[in-house]
Amino acid sequence: MVVNNKVDSLSYDVEAPPQGASAAAAAQPPTPPARHHAPAPLAAREGAAAVLEVHKVSLPERRSTARALRQRLAEVFFPDDPLHQFKNQSSARRLVLALQYFFPIFQWGSAYSPRLLRSDLVAGLTIASLAIPQGISYAKLANLPPIIGLYSSFVPPLIYSLLGSSRDLAVGPVSIASLVMGSMLREAVSPDEEPILYLQLAFTSTFFAGVFQASLGFLRLGFIVDFLSKATLTGFMGGAAIIVSLQQLKGLLGIVHFTSHMGFVDVMRSVFKRHDEWEWQTITMGTAFLAILLLTRQISARNPKLFWISAGAPLTSVIISTILSFIWKSHSISVIGILPRGVNPPSANMLTFSGSYVALTIKTGIMTGILSLTEGIAVGRTFASINNYQVDGNKEMMAIGIMNMAGSCASCYVTTGSFSRSAVNYSAGCKTAVSNIVMAAAVLVTLLFLMPLFHYTPNVILSAIIITAVVGLIDVRGAAKLWKVDKLDFLACMAAFLGVLLVSVQMGLAVAVGISLFKILLQVTRPNMVVKGLVPGTQSYRSVAQYREAVRVPAFLVVGVESAIYFANSMYLVERVMRFLRDEEERALKANQSSIRCVVLDMSAVAAIDTSGLDALSELKKVLEKRNIELVLANPVGSVAERMFNSAVGELFGSERLFFSVAEAVSAGACKAQP
Repeated sequence: MVVNNKVDSLSYDVEAPPQGASAAAAAQPPTPPARHHAPAPLAAREGAAAVLEVHKVSLPERRSTARALRQRLAEVFFPDDPLHQFKNQSSARRLVLALQYFFPIFQWGSAYSPRLLRSDLVAGLTIASLAIPQGISYAKLANLPPIIGLYSSFVPPLIYSLLGSSRDLAVGPVSIASLVMGSMLREAVSPDEEPILYLQLAFTSTFFAGVFQASLGFLRLGFIVDFLSKATLTGFMGGAAIIVSLQQLKGLLGIVHFTSHMGFVDVMRSVFKRHDEWEWQTITMGTAFLAILLLTRQISARNPKLFWISAGAPLTSVIISTILSFIWKSHSISVIGILPRGVNPPSANMLTFSGSYVALTIKTGIMTGILSLTEGIAVGRTFASINNYQVDGNKEMMAIGIMNMAGSCASCYVTTGSFSRSAVNYSAGCKTAVSNIVMAAAVLVTLLFLMPLFHYTPNVILSAIIITAVVGLIDVRGAAKLWKVDKLDFLACMAAFLGVLLVSVQMGLAVAVGISLFKILLQVTRPNMVVKGLVPGTQSYRSVAQYREAVRVPAFLVVGVESAIYFANSMYLVERVMRFLRDEEERALKANQSSIRCVVLDMSAVAAIDTSGLDALSELKKVLEKRNIELVLANPVGSVAERMFNSAVGELFGSERLFFSVAEAVSAGACKAQP
């Protein structure tokens, strides 16, 4: 049995109670869950929405095409409005501000004091004790001479201290970029058979990485780096860390003939195939120092005040192992050998921009440039948020890019902000980028006077240092959190992880980027759409799947669109609304309620719409009209309303089918349900 109630000339069908039930019970909506006991509103009790004052949907201020385009481009490329500080300033002041903008050292340098210098001096010397052994180790990871790692810890930090906006970032070589460069270049050129050509390709790749990074910053295209989602980076970094660690089995076991492939299966096959080359002296020393380094890392992790233990452990291990190697002078333990003294020699003449390897250097430069930018900016923003200051992403890209371009001309390879060194820098109490200058000075002293001391440094200790540094990149807790929060993100994480582990680092990176783009496309082409109902005690319409107490208004289908409407999802919008309509009509038929006579599209979450989206709305209206169902729109944002009224869609809907809110659309009687 159906009772037809009329309120203010609007007709609504409400299911009547069984015989014998009270009239009050007849007018009540279904009992909400125990967590919400608010009484039903007038709309649900009487079968109709309360009459509300209807507000007109306003259009934004009319703008010329040039002005609209200018404002849009400003939002895309200059969201931070960097020119705001120059307004209403004298010419001299503008010059000072410009210097401070492009060279942040002028901003904080004017207020520098001996107290800050004392803190930066301690921090700089502390990270130098970590940077020196890591620089040598990471250079070998990139198949470069160990001295290149020290060169890369001298010039780039000096340049960054002038151009960088982060106070805590400690600059130098990093493991992942070193691994990617080494694996990509080694596929084409052997570093053992053609060391000069390999060195040329490494410097040229570094130059292209710098050009790519600086261009992104200069053109304000930093958002491109964000296409690597955190989920895919977690998987990629974890897989790369395992590959890096497995590669160090060559040094830990003393194997001479080792595979040049990076895959997990190839590496493990090579390890067991060459078991006759294992050296017990090397294994003993490597295992002992690896255990000590991991132990010191654990101690500092549990008690951050003891950061100096893990920071000084690598250099201490190098010193002790070098002394032991010198005393034993065993031929079974391979050593670094002679390292040349002196500062970085110029390498601009080694850059090559022609020949058959140009494409390889460009590809390697872009790959390593993206990875180093992602790591450097993420680390800088992390510590900036801790210390409550801002880091300009585009300025950081320019600083890192110029740093690598200059470094490629001074015998350096790709460098960026390292998380491990930056964490030590922060824990040691750094205040400004002067800590990078102090670190560079310590590296300079090492280059000029201490190189002979590294002659007997065992390669096995470098392998132990690398493993200790990269083990922190394996984020098991982060992966478990992804599984708990978002299964799709977890699958993306595992795909990138397995791509690196089982195929190659390049394939893993390609999978990571591909999955990130696929996820964006999936969200754009299949936007979230929900059926909404009236929440008792309010005039708000919310998703009936999220709010179980939300009540559907009879004869109305309220659909919320939670995405911009573009050409990529416009047809899906039509199809999804028709599916909702089919499901709601089947539900109404089973409940013996009146069929749907009006569809209300809640446009409050639609941030933008293009011509294909407007055409889809017109198409949907025509399809529904053939079924005697009205279509009205509620709460379109300014840009959407503007485009609608600038097109034929505005005339098609008219002001009588465009409402300020869903509640007003229902209350005003724009769609009258037929008995």
